Amino acid sequence: MAELNGKPATFDDLQNLALTNYGHFTSMRMEDGTIRGLALHLDRLVRDCRIVFGVELDRERTLDYISKAANGVTGVAGLRVTVFDPALDMGRPSDAKDPHILVSLRPAGPLSPPPLAAKTFTFTRDNAEVKHIGLHPQLRVRRDAQLAGFDDAVFVEPDGRISEGGTWNLGFVDQEGTVIWPDAPVLPGTTMLLLQTLDAPKQITAPVRRADVPNMVAAFATNTTIGVRSVSALDEVSFPQDHPVLAALRAGYAGIPGDHL
Repeated sequence: MAELNGKPATFDDLQNLALTNYGHFTSMRMEDGTIRGLALHLDRLVRDCRIVFGVELDRERTLDYISKAANGVTGVAGLRVTVFDPALDMGRPSDAKDPHILVSLRPAGPLSPPPLAAKTFTFTRDNAEVKHIGLHPQLRVRRDAQLAGFDDAVFVEPDGRISEGGTWNLGFVDQEGTVIWPDAPVLPGTTMLLLQTLDAPKQITAPVRRADVPNMVAAFATNTTIGVRSVSALDEVSFPQDHPVLAALRAGYAGIPGDHL
C-alpha cells in the first residue's frame, strides 16, 4: 500500500521518483499503532528536507499522512515515508521545491535477527548525515561483501576510522563493558539515538580504527528494522553471538515506549 499526499499513489505519481531517484526518506517500525522515536523520525524528515530541497517540510501535515496510512493496521509493519518532488526535472533539480509525501507500508520481521558477518571497505556515503534515496553506491558495496562470503559491508573512512554499516549504525563493546559508537561521518539513526538515552550501559563516542577491532569484545548493528543485531565477525575478527551488554541494550530498547499515532 502506498499513498501520496494522503491519496492512493498511481503509476504516474511514482514514475518520476523511479527515473530521477532524488529525495529522502525515513523508515519506521510500527507495532500496534505505535512507533518508537516518532518525533526523531519527523525531526529527520524536516531536517533532510531543508538540505535536499531547501524548503521547510510541514511536520503536522506529514504526521497526518502517516496516521491516515496507518489507520486500521494492526500487528507489526514497516512504514516508510519518502519525500520527493514529482515535477523534478533532471536538467533543473534546483527548481524542485514542492516535495510530496509518499507513505508506504510493508510486512516487518522480528527484531534482533541472526548475527551478521561484515567486511570492511574504504567508502564514504555521499551526504552521510542525510537519509537520501540514492542507495546504489552502498548497495554495490554490500553486494561486493556478499560476493566475498559476508552478509554486509562496514564503511571505513580514508583516514582509517570505521563509520557505519551498509544501512545501519555500528557499535562496539570494549573490555570494560563500555559501548563505543564510532566517531566518524554517519547517518544518525533513530535506534542509535534512542539507545544513547539509556542510563546503562555506559556509552561513549570515540574513533575506532581497524587496529582497534581485535581489542573489542562484542559488536552490533542497529536500525529501526533490526533493533540491536549481533555482529559475529568483522573481517577476520570473530565476536560472540551474544554478550551481556548486548542483552542489556536489547532490554533497554524494548522498554522504550512507542508513540501513538
